[in-house]
Amino acid sequence: MSETFVRNLNFQTNDLGREATLLLTFDGNMKGLYKNFYPIVWRVCTFGREGSYSMRATYTSQLAFLKAQVDEGTIIDAATCVNINVSDSHLLCFHFSDPVPGAKNKTGFVQNMAIGLRSTPGFMSPGELMPTPALYFNDVGDGSSALAKFTPKLRAYITSNYQQTAILQSAIDCTHWIWEHDLSCLDENTTWNLTYDKRHGYKITEG
Repeated sequence: MSETFVRNLNFQTNDLGREATLLLTFDGNMKGLYKNFYPIVWRVCTFGREGSYSMRATYTSQLAFLKAQVDEGTIIDAATCVNINVSDSHLLCFHFSDPVPGAKNKTGFVQNMAIGLRSTPGFMSPGELMPTPALYFNDVGDGSSALAKFTPKLRAYITSNYQQTAILQSAIDCTHWIWEHDLSCLDENTTWNLTYDKRHGYKITEG
């Protein structure tokens, strides 16, 4: 079993020059994406035109499966959740009727399921109702499996068209992502500067 790790990312701006909304999501190239499962908006933050702004995003490789409650295309809560023991292959699975790592919905009903990120290894922060959802599985039939080979490849976009925990039914309708990293390859704590100029547009560089 691979060791649980944490990545703390700090995105910051200083006199950006125009207001911009930064969106983070795990929508890297995964087999079955937008067909068998869907990425979820992980973090959204608006940075002002003038002054200093920052957003902190913490990722932990301790994942959980959850039975998602969805309202108008956004995950709003979870009825139940169970930690996932993640092997080196990152094959994720879940038995709702028996809360141990598995792959099959045995509840007798069709379920909406999601992979979520724990805020700290092994447990949720005080007041947190559920892990933060990252991938969504729609209408998993009774006796059917929910599987995904998950790699923590995070992408950043500039767009104000989505809210946090929104389910992305298709690729984000905006210009190409401006930043991409496999979080497992980063240091535990990193700082990233978001800048803008008229010639090159938006750019994120490590601080």
